[in-house]
Amino acid sequence: MYYLLKLFPEITIKSRSVRRHMIRCLASNVRNTLRPLDPRVKVQERWDILQVALPDDLPPAHQEEMQERLTRIPGIHEVQAVEEVDFDGLEDIARQVVPLWQHAIAGRRFRVTAKRRGEHDFTSADMERHLGTQLLAAAPTARVDLRHAEVEVPVQVVDARLRLIRQRWPGLGGYPLGMQGQAMTLISGGYDSPVAAWRMIRRGIKSHFLFFNLGGPEHERGVREVTHHLWQRYSLSHRVNFISVPFEPVVAEILQTVPDSLMGVVLKRMMVRAASRIAQRARVPALVTGDAIAQVSSQTLTNLALIDEASSLPVLRPLLTEDKQAIIDQARRIDTARFAEAMPEYCGVISKRPHTRARRDQVAAAEAGFDFGVLDAAIEAATLTRSDSLGDTKAPAPQALLTLDSPAALAAADDVSVIDIRPPGEREEAPLALPEVPRLEIPFYELQQRAEALPDDRRYFLYCDQGVMSRLQALHLHDRGLTHFGVYRNTASR
Repeated sequence: MYYLLKLFPEITIKSRSVRRHMIRCLASNVRNTLRPLDPRVKVQERWDILQVALPDDLPPAHQEEMQERLTRIPGIHEVQAVEEVDFDGLEDIARQVVPLWQHAIAGRRFRVTAKRRGEHDFTSADMERHLGTQLLAAAPTARVDLRHAEVEVPVQVVDARLRLIRQRWPGLGGYPLGMQGQAMTLISGGYDSPVAAWRMIRRGIKSHFLFFNLGGPEHERGVREVTHHLWQRYSLSHRVNFISVPFEPVVAEILQTVPDSLMGVVLKRMMVRAASRIAQRARVPALVTGDAIAQVSSQTLTNLALIDEASSLPVLRPLLTEDKQAIIDQARRIDTARFAEAMPEYCGVISKRPHTRARRDQVAAAEAGFDFGVLDAAIEAATLTRSDSLGDTKAPAPQALLTLDSPAALAAADDVSVIDIRPPGEREEAPLALPEVPRLEIPFYELQQRAEALPDDRRYFLYCDQGVMSRLQALHLHDRGLTHFGVYRNTASR
């Protein structure tokens, strides 16, 4: 048995030279994807199809994995598991084809599609009529429908050999990976950016991944997992880079210098400004984001235009007009939704009254007081990991954090203090009432610098409104060996 790979239909309408180039590229991608499982895999290029031959002694688990990989390679429209056998006339063809399809067509509309190459005493139309008659006799509840068939029964004869298609699987479609160049995808680990990356991969674009770390090691571990999943499932034929930029200092600078209503737009501008510089260094000509119009305040047309002005490279947005539910549905189909559902939502820069139509002069004034040396330092501190190394280190088990969930529990504990890590504006709007417990006010963006100076003979419980930022910051401190920090979540007030 071997596999036939049908080309994505758009490949077949290209010019002769472009089509040949795409077929060569696709064949190379198939080899790169399958040969790590067994180097004896052979891929033959043909004008309208690729043929993949596997070793006869391939273990069943490896064969199943190869089948799965074939269905996820961009550029393949359909994967067919094929067996070639000898035949002797139309009756012999029917004897071998009918048992394969009679159950699949039962109660359904079908048509037979025959292809023939070589010299025979019958035509392709003869095959279709004869097989249609025999199939109807074997499956009386089926009926022939040449225009609106639910099941297509393919039959191929090449000289004296009959190709029996034992199984068929839909392919990923799209163009061979690498054919359309490369891009840098800004990935956060939510629903949107992995789907945006997948769409670019499917269109043949080699996608590197750029992550702006806003929540410490736990945040990065989660994004590394979804990035590794995307690469391993849909672009295994190419090595790409995962770049992580420590962006907490940039967030701190925004919170201290930028007006509340412009924080979201300025944060996105800083991201694309940094991304374009990093991409240019790597000679990557475009950026990709998961933005969709009107999904959040920074994604209005006015604000997106202002964000684009901060980039020296084009910013591509494959999800621009998609509904959120459609994005989530596609995330489930490509199996990235489970990562988004487990990812903590970062809530460090949320404007209370965001501008949906920020003005250029307002943004310029807001950025005038920003220390761009902080952005430069973040870019220089970026780390790079090759995609094939993302899965090398297993994420450690979640750390056990000290957690208290009521004022009474705090009051009963010895040698404890609460650190309110919310920004000053949030503290003023909703003061934390804990009269019996020592309280410190250290915004989260200053905590990592000031934590080591705090006496280590006390336990410190971090507080924020949702409990997300406090947990991320506590885990960050634990990674540095400061295990006397915990989390205070006042569940009684929720």
